[in-house]
Parts: sequence; structure tokens; C-alpha cells
Amino acid sequence: MREGEVAGAPPAEEVFSPLVWRDGALSLLDQTRLPAEELWLACRRPEEVADAIRRLAIRGAPAIGVAAAYGLVLGIATADDPARLPERFEEVSALLASTRPTAVNLGWALARGREVFERHRERPAKEVAQALLGWAQALHREDVETNRRIGEHGAALFAPGDRVLTHCNTGSLATAGYGTALGVIAASYRRGAVGLVWVDETRPLLQGARLTAWELKRLGIPFRLVSDSSAGALMARGLVDRCVVGADRIAANGDTANKIGTYTVAVLAARHRVPFYVAAPRSTIDPATPTGQDIPIEERSPAEVTEVFGTRVAPAGTEALNLAFDVTPAELIAGIVTEVGVLRPPYEESIRRALGGGMG
Repeated sequence: MREGEVAGAPPAEEVFSPLVWRDGALSLLDQTRLPAEELWLACRRPEEVADAIRRLAIRGAPAIGVAAAYGLVLGIATADDPARLPERFEEVSALLASTRPTAVNLGWALARGREVFERHRERPAKEVAQALLGWAQALHREDVETNRRIGEHGAALFAPGDRVLTHCNTGSLATAGYGTALGVIAASYRRGAVGLVWVDETRPLLQGARLTAWELKRLGIPFRLVSDSSAGALMARGLVDRCVVGADRIAANGDTANKIGTYTVAVLAARHRVPFYVAAPRSTIDPATPTGQDIPIEERSPAEVTEVFGTRVAPAGTEALNLAFDVTPAELIAGIVTEVGVLRPPYEESIRRALGGGMG
């Protein structure tokens, strides 16, 4: 991906999406540049999509999954030798899978893409790419509709005037459109059930300050930005009625991995008896991961901690540990909001029913 390459803003749509397929390329809103500027990047090769995922130009578990789906399309569409299509598919799939280890939607989307490829692999490369494109676009639409349903189910949890605290970014920017936890907040606000949103800044990359605040401002939802370390003080003063966050992977027992700092919020919420909810699609649930201890936690560059957007804030030579995610135990979660309903403890049972197609 070439720095500064502008694809142009997408056409106006009812639901904003940070991903747009247009003219044989995947256009991505570069979230590393928000809120200072809205720069759209054109990805024409899977390597560019992988780079965008790795450096957080596109981020959020559902959005990463959809981006990877389009990355598979580009991989086959740019294959130099039609006889090497299976080999090319494996190369591209492995490349995309290596970008972010924690978000389960990535592997989930690649597995579904593999099924599409296997059904069409004997056809000409152009037809295989077209089949993958049709699937990726359907996945894109499916994610938006899934998020709408999550919002509808979650809105029922809120009361008029609720003050809600959220962490990281879980809106349209983190999905194919509409959002998960932020979608719940938006749906609740439209029903008159949210009075104010407390937005954690979300160190070290400030997804709350840069992205969630940007989205809430666009939506016209009242919010106030706070430092991550303010959560406990707000709850102690009785200023938080509920918490709702997203998820990058949910284990079979309900343990949930999300942006670093989420566990801290959950512990504080339990201490102050504030309901703590997780909003995520069923695709974020990983039944192959028994508990949170089995979830791989991504470690990112220490420079994200020792520097703030290129400006050093720690003494030269300072060592830092940069865990991108933490795990919130299921016992701290009041409910998991999915497209089929709100799952309740015991999560082993409600998750099993939800994945089987039943209501939680």
C-alpha cells in the first residue's frame, strides 16, 4: 500500500462502512489518520490488505474478517499463473492469517473463503475470483445486518437517561457497518435510553479518543471523553449506569478477549455493581477455544507505548511491554449481546445453544 494513495470517499450510503469495493479494488478508510483527515486507500493486491490490517489502517474483529475476504479476491484476481491457483490461494490465506492473531473473525472468514474456493477451483481464474467476490460482498452485507440485530437486542438492556461507559472503538469503523457495542448504544439512544456516553481514551493508540469520539460526533450522540484511569472514579461517584464493550474473541466458556484495559473496566464495574455487557456477533465466538487462557494475545511494538504518534515520552532505552488485548473472565460479564439475543450465564450452555441456531 502506497502511503498517501487516495481512493476517494465512497458514495453516500445509509450505513457508513470503512470498506468499499469499487473498480476492482478495495478502498479502506485509513483509521491511523483519523480524526485529522479522512484518507481512503486503494488496495489492489492482497499484500496491501495485509499491510492495512497489520498497521491498523483497518481494525476491529468484524472489519478485519471482511477485509480478509476481499483480500482473498484480490489474491486470485492478481494470480500470474492460472495453473497455480491452489498454491496462490494458500499463500494469500497464510499471509492474511498472520496479520492479527487474537481476532477470531479473521480465521473464520478465511475458512469460509476456502470453502468457496474449493467449490470453484477447477474453473478459470476470472470465474473463481468472481465467485469469491460475490461471497465477500454477501459477507459484507451479512455483517451489517448482523450488527443491526445486535443493536436491537442490546437496546432492550438500557433505561431512559442511562450513562454508558465504553472502551476502545466498536462502531462502523470496527465492522462492515453499524457497529457492535457502539451499534447497541446508537440503537438505545434512538429509543431515548441513553443520555450520555463516557468514552475511554483507550491507550496506547487512543481508539476511543480518535475513533469513537469521531463516530459519536457524526451520530449526534452526547458523549464526554475521559482518561482510561477515570473509570473507577466515575463509577464511585455513581456516574455510570452500564458498560458495554466489543470483543475480538469469545471462548466457549464466555471468557472474552478485547482491547487492553477492558478487564480493568470489568473489575471496576463488578466492584461498583454496574452491569458489564459484551456485544459481538456469533462469528466472534470460538468454540475451539475452551477458556480465556487459551486465547493468543497479540503483542505489538513497544514503541506504541514509549512514543505517542512518533513523539518519545519515555527516556531513551526504556523497555516496554505492549499487550494489545486482555481477557475478561465470564463471571464478570452480565450478558453477551449477539444477533440471536442476549446470552446469559452459564455461558457454556447459552453459547452452545446460540451456535446451534437457538436463542440464548
